[in-house]
Amino acid sequence: MLKLNNAPEPAEFAHIRDWVFDLDNTLYPHHINLFSQIDRNMTAFVAELLQLEPEEARKVQKRYYHEHGTTLRGLMMHHQIDPNAFLERAHAIDYSILLPDPDLGEAIKALPGRKFIFTNGTVSHAQAAARALGILDHFDDIFDIVAADYVPKPAGETYDKFTQLKRIDARNAAMFEDLPRNLEVPRAIGMKTVLLVPRNLGDIVIEQWEQADEADPNVDYLTDDLASFLRALQAS
Repeated sequence: MLKLNNAPEPAEFAHIRDWVFDLDNTLYPHHINLFSQIDRNMTAFVAELLQLEPEEARKVQKRYYHEHGTTLRGLMMHHQIDPNAFLERAHAIDYSILLPDPDLGEAIKALPGRKFIFTNGTVSHAQAAARALGILDHFDDIFDIVAADYVPKPAGETYDKFTQLKRIDARNAAMFEDLPRNLEVPRAIGMKTVLLVPRNLGDIVIEQWEQADEADPNVDYLTDDLASFLRALQAS
C-alpha cells in the first residue's frame, strides 16, 4: 500500500484553482458506511427486475458494477431500464447517520478557487449528503450521473464532458477520490490526484481492486483524513 501522507507541501498545490471531490466515501469517511444503504436498495431493485433471489441479484449487481462502472450502466445496457426509476430507488436512504463536519466545511471554504462535487450518484443525493455534513454551501456546482448522460467514472468521455462544461483546465485542478481507478484519467490529463482511504484500513474490508499500492502511478497523495489534508494545504 502507499504510505499515508497527511502533510503535503502547500507549494505543490499553489497553482490549483479548481477542486474536484467525489462524494461517497470521500467527503465523508468510509466507516460511516452510508453507501451500504444504497447497495441494499440496488440489490433489491435487481432482484425484483430480474426475479432473482437476493444472493443471485447481488452477483449480477456487482458484475455490472465491475464491468460497466455502475450497476445502473449495466442495467441500462442489458435490460433497457428507466434510469430515473433506478436512481430514485437507490437513493431512498436515511441520511441522519451523517453528522455536521464543521472542520471539513471550514477547510473546503478556505480553498482558493472553485469547488465541485463530481459523483456517479445524483444531484439530489449529493445535495442531501453535503447538506447533512454542513458543507453544501461551500460548493460551486455538482456534476452527476445525469449530466454525464449516465456514463460513469472512470470513462474518459465523462471527465471530458465535466471539464468542458465547467471550463476546467486540468493542469490547475485537483481530484479527490476513494477509488484508484477513478484517478487514472484525471492524472493522465494533468490533475493533481489524492486518494482517500478508510481509517483503520486493517479493520475495513474492501475489494482488492479498490486498493492502491505503492506502484500506482495515478495517485499523487494518499490520506485517511480529508479535513487535515486540506488544512495542511493552507499552511503558510
